Amino acid sequence: MSSGCPPQSPAVAKSEVSVEGECPLLAATFAYWDNILGPRVRHIWVPKGDQLMFLSDGEVTFLANHTLNGEILRSAECGAVDVKFFVLAEKGVIIVSLIFDGELKGDKNTCALSIILPQTELAFYLPLHTICVERLKHVIRKGRIWMQKGYNIISVLSLEIVPIMELLTSMKTHSVPEDIDIKDTVLNDDDIGDSCHEDFLHKAISSHLQTCGCSIVVGSNPEKINKIVRTLCLFLTPAERKCSRLCRADDSFKYDTGLFVQGLLKDSTGSFVLPFRQVLYSPYPTTHIDVDINTVKQMPPCHEHTYNQRRMCHLIFGSQSALTQRDENSAFTL
Repeated sequence: MSSGCPPQSPAVAKSEVSVEGECPLLAATFAYWDNILGPRVRHIWVPKGDQLMFLSDGEVTFLANHTLNGEILRSAECGAVDVKFFVLAEKGVIIVSLIFDGELKGDKNTCALSIILPQTELAFYLPLHTICVERLKHVIRKGRIWMQKGYNIISVLSLEIVPIMELLTSMKTHSVPEDIDIKDTVLNDDDIGDSCHEDFLHKAISSHLQTCGCSIVVGSNPEKINKIVRTLCLFLTPAERKCSRLCRADDSFKYDTGLFVQGLLKDSTGSFVLPFRQVLYSPYPTTHIDVDINTVKQMPPCHEHTYNQRRMCHLIFGSQSALTQRDENSAFTL
């Protein structure tokens, strides 16, 4: 990295995020255009612990400022979010920036929410790019409303920045491989009768295909969960498999919106609380498969799923009451 980077401003706040494992994300930043001082960084998020590449605070600030250069004459529709992808080979990093208009201290400003990764992680990140961008766009919509009301946007952005760091970390260690050995699935002749009832498998695969390849597999046995996950991933493209995740043996991951297939471990009481809103934010309806009791539940088809998404967004962003408990209970049908 260049040693000529400008020093970090004392006004820049920084949050260190604890993640389990080696996070491929170097930093996330929120910057805005100041009409007097130019691009300014408001907040920096960095993962705590070992990283693939070290960036000083001054270097992160320099890179974040780079994302707003040339945006002073930005002309976009109201509410638009522009996505920009920078590959800075001379710095050895890639930057994904979401440019949007917001209100800071009563003034309209051009803002940028960015994530920074090493260039060596480009092939790993590209399949997950759409998932990360859509989740960041959603939190920007919420943040814009908070900015208009004069609230602190940083706390809202943190609600998605931290989970994205955790998601990328988990995908480095537990993503589904492109090539799946049939012996690692329940389609193995020796396993079909012992570990998976035929009718249950038929229902699981049928529902999985009906929900565009999006499924959640829950249970208490991580080996059994992962066998079902690999089986369902046989019906996905190689790119979609890169957006699927195996179950962790010792502790459950959180549900992550946008993944195609993900295995989730139940807690010690034998239960798993599914975050209703996050499931509804998923781009496609979802199949819920419980390998402990051999049940398959399915969300409504795509057109109803899209309608329910928009309805919930209107309720939340319109500052009205949230969906009722009845709505949550009817999210999945038998």
